Amino acid sequence: MAVTLTVNGTTRQVDADPDTPLLYVLRDHLELNGAKYGCGIGQCGSCTVMVDGTAVLSCVTPVLLLEGRKVTTVEGLGTLDAPGPMQQAFIEQQAAQCGYCIPGMMMRAQALLQANPDADEAAIRTHLEPNLCRCGTHMRIIKAVMRAGELMRQNSQSGGAT
Repeated sequence: MAVTLTVNGTTRQVDADPDTPLLYVLRDHLELNGAKYGCGIGQCGSCTVMVDGTAVLSCVTPVLLLEGRKVTTVEGLGTLDAPGPMQQAFIEQQAAQCGYCIPGMMMRAQALLQANPDADEAAIRTHLEPNLCRCGTHMRIIKAVMRAGELMRQNSQSGGAT
């Protein structure tokens, strides 16, 4: 079955079984490897992407539900040469250790800051709770998300993109 969805601003048609998890479509069909396979049952958050601005667990979201919807992956936040505010903040704060959880953390944080650019530390902690980090970089991740909020607010005030 063909499903049409917009991924990182580009409309794509994917021929996949309707029950195929979005994670497999992203990785296997579209070669977008940012979202990671962690647990496969929606309990670790490493596969988090945004669908229409909301953080979702792509390992348990069937592609059938995404017809005509907008999917954003970590690759859609910026590039190596021009990282987006979230990516830049994670670089500045050296928030990654092994890095496996980072794309999911970034995407969940991006969804929060798009909905609430003034999120405080408590809101950030609560919002990131479904995402697991086994390396113990939580404090740097929290600092990175707070920094990303600053960068996004600065860009918004200067008319730049978030």
